[in-house]
Amino acid sequence: MSETPAPVGETPPGSSRGPSPAPRAAPRAAPPGARVLAQARWEAGTMLRNGEQVLLTLVLPALVLVGLSRTTLVDLGLEPGQRAVDVVAPGVLALAVLSTAFTGQAIATGFDRRSGVLRLLATTPLGRGGLVAGRVLGVLAVEAVQVVLLGAVALAVGWSPEPLGLLPGALLVLVGTAALTALALLLAGVLRAEAVLAVANLVWAALLVGGGVVVPADALPGPWGALVHVLPSGALGEGLRRASEDGALDLPALGVLVVWALAASLAARRWFRWD
Repeated sequence: MSETPAPVGETPPGSSRGPSPAPRAAPRAAPPGARVLAQARWEAGTMLRNGEQVLLTLVLPALVLVGLSRTTLVDLGLEPGQRAVDVVAPGVLALAVLSTAFTGQAIATGFDRRSGVLRLLATTPLGRGGLVAGRVLGVLAVEAVQVVLLGAVALAVGWSPEPLGLLPGALLVLVGTAALTALALLLAGVLRAEAVLAVANLVWAALLVGGGVVVPADALPGPWGALVHVLPSGALGEGLRRASEDGALDLPALGVLVVWALAASLAARRWFRWD
């Protein structure tokens, strides 16, 4: 006598097999803040593990700091009683911001764009806004490491900054980072990766020599010294020197950085290409 088959979906009599497990719910994306912080950690870790980035952001600024603090070969426009390290140290911190926020970000973004990484990340729950926010936070994290390490080297060679200049200096670094990162994205978003590599390095070298970063604008020749005050590099360098020496906020320098940050952000939003 044949057995009646069990209805579909039910366990046949005498079978030890239990009911089918319920399907698992699809994983949900992390909250926006967590996504941005995860991206920032990844960005900072990538920069700090990259040998070329460490050379650009830490080793070269440290060499500039020690070299210019110990030599008289470069005219720093020192006033009577003024020490070279007190002029060079805040300029080197400005150079560190320039290295990380502009040169490093321009090169990294240019090659990420060429390889399709930016386009891929823009389609994830992180989104374009989250990607940009994560990169900016990653830059700030690396800059914090730079300030601690380079500041320690500067103190070791005799730098004595004005403690009241800490807050004005931090504000200038934040606004300067915004301006330089926006310029980096603009450059990386309109040129090919190889061109970005060449231009970013040339700009870094040119601003190091004559951009008012390490060498004060007043020590530069003629009209160029006046023009440097309206460059983001010159505004950041002069502002950090003022904060370090007098503990005061250089409002004209802050204004220049704000204008550059707004203008570069609008330009990057208009012309940046993700692929």
